[in-house]
Amino acid sequence: MLSLAVTAPLLAPGYLLLRDAVSTPRSYLSDAALGLSEAAPRALPQDFAVALASTVIDGGIVVKLLLIVGLWLAGWGAARLAAVVLSDSGVAGQCVAATLAIWNPYVAERLLQGHWSLLVGYGCLPWVATAMLRLREPQPGWAGAGTLVFWIALAGLTPTGLMLAATVALTCLFAPGAGWPRWRCAVVALGAALCAALPWLTAAVVAQSLASSQAEGVAAFAARAEPGLGTVGTLASLGGIWNSEAVPSSRTTYFAVVAAIVLLGVVVLGLRTAVGRPAAVPLLCLAALAVVMPAAMATSPGLAAVEATVRTLPGLGVLRDAQKWVALAVPGYALAGAAAVVTLRQHFSRLPASATALICCAALIATLPDLAWGVGGKVSALTYPPGWASAAAIINDDPRPVAVLPVDSMRRFAWAGEAPVLDPLPRWVRADVLSTGDLSVGGTTVPGEGERARAVQHILLSGADHAQLTDAGVGWVVVESGSPTDALALPVAYHDDDITVYRVGGDLPAAPGRGTVLAAHLVWLALLVGGLAGLVAGVRRARRRR
Repeated sequence: MLSLAVTAPLLAPGYLLLRDAVSTPRSYLSDAALGLSEAAPRALPQDFAVALASTVIDGGIVVKLLLIVGLWLAGWGAARLAAVVLSDSGVAGQCVAATLAIWNPYVAERLLQGHWSLLVGYGCLPWVATAMLRLREPQPGWAGAGTLVFWIALAGLTPTGLMLAATVALTCLFAPGAGWPRWRCAVVALGAALCAALPWLTAAVVAQSLASSQAEGVAAFAARAEPGLGTVGTLASLGGIWNSEAVPSSRTTYFAVVAAIVLLGVVVLGLRTAVGRPAAVPLLCLAALAVVMPAAMATSPGLAAVEATVRTLPGLGVLRDAQKWVALAVPGYALAGAAAVVTLRQHFSRLPASATALICCAALIATLPDLAWGVGGKVSALTYPPGWASAAAIINDDPRPVAVLPVDSMRRFAWAGEAPVLDPLPRWVRADVLSTGDLSVGGTTVPGEGERARAVQHILLSGADHAQLTDAGVGWVVVESGSPTDALALPVAYHDDDITVYRVGGDLPAAPGRGTVLAAHLVWLALLVGGLAGLVAGVRRARRRR
């Protein structure tokens, strides 16, 4: 119910279009979807999975469904984790754990930033923890290993989700148990993580798309303090995303202090009880590190260290957005929230557990009221103008490289609300859409990796003619602001009030290594399907035991 209370506006017809979240009726296995473009492979194997699914189901439904399921998994998984580690907390404790996992600033801010696939990975974290703890119990069986593999693979829709899941799995190795030895559990977890990482590791090597320029955005992506809380207090209360525009209204005032006191009060209330459960201790320690490390990364020495690291190892550019690692605190927080019910029951024996749970859950919800209904209606389903489908169809009939105006990666469309959104065109066409990947953060431009796109952009803005664009390998020019650009003396293939398509006719050779990268994606898919088979087998085995 809580996940639906958050995502209810997405049940309407339409598409999720908000900042980094872009969904289209259909996606394709283009070079970009396989990570063979100039941009770093940040959305693999997410784009591959959506492209496959959209051959059967409308792509907008796929993305919305995955987002809703991700939040539902977060709540259900937190309740399941509480049942395994703190069985005496009962249904009341599980309700508090589920509420804390769904109803928090981290979820609100990532929704507003459009990180739907990250939230899918976030929803897998308590399941990863539960699966690893089960392997540490007596007689776990190989089906339990399959369960762990499935959740790691599902979290691996994005590199960040995979890294979060692997961290939680390895942390839970430190829990005591008489089941599989730690080395065997570690082999399963690391093996699954490595196989799930093959799509973006392979694409990065084949396309050579990792650039040290990512280091220039470290300061722009640092965690941000909210009113009255400071950086540590903000992160401890699960807030602090770098983009101040992707923050719920209630966290932009000193009411954020009240919300932080309530959330941390519930956690602290159950902390002593949770520490007494050996299986919970590793996750509680991880929660502390998940707050301290991003806070340290936001200091001057921390920023310098991260920038130097990314310049030396461009593949670690994923570390820039430090606040997203706060997700690692949530499994531990959920356990502490469940333990709060046990603590209150010990001190107020006459107070029913259901009443204490109701008080905790109501307080958590009341102090973040604008998370409801798509973060106050900001996360909703939108409809594309008809011309977009027509323009995409024309390009798909002859998929040659596409240059786009305006040149910015983020767009502001009158029909898409006030918030900017990534250009939807690259996910709607078979062709390679040239993009610099430049991002404006707080008035500072963080350069992307698209050097070829930057060169084409310069040609376009300097009044290029047909021959120059053809020589540059441009097949189409799309102007998304509506009316044609007089400076482009090119034949118009389509025009309406929202979009214009110019035919150029240039082309470039196909990107090399497509078969290799596709094979890496199929390994991830096999891991996901095989893990699911193990999960189903484990469920059947548990039912037979009952």
